[in-house]
Amino acid sequence: MNSQISSSGKLAGIGFRGFISTQRVLTITTPGFASVKQIIAEARERRELIDATHGRRIKSVIIMDSGHVILSATPPKKVA
Repeated sequence: MNSQISSSGKLAGIGFRGFISTQRVLTITTPGFASVKQIIAEARERRELIDATHGRRIKSVIIMDSGHVILSATPPKKVA
């Protein structure tokens, strides 16, 4: 697992040298559920969707407290 400690708290690696603040994460889930697909579609419409997969298959969907939704190719257990 890629994680570091910074002055603002813990960072979790989401793959491809991308990191997120664990303090800002509301939930991490898989993309298979219809409700999650709806959340992704709504975030895309609001322009708050961040695709960090680099063209790979989506393995985790990370919902942040800012309303942003991050798509990652890293499995949820490795992000958390």
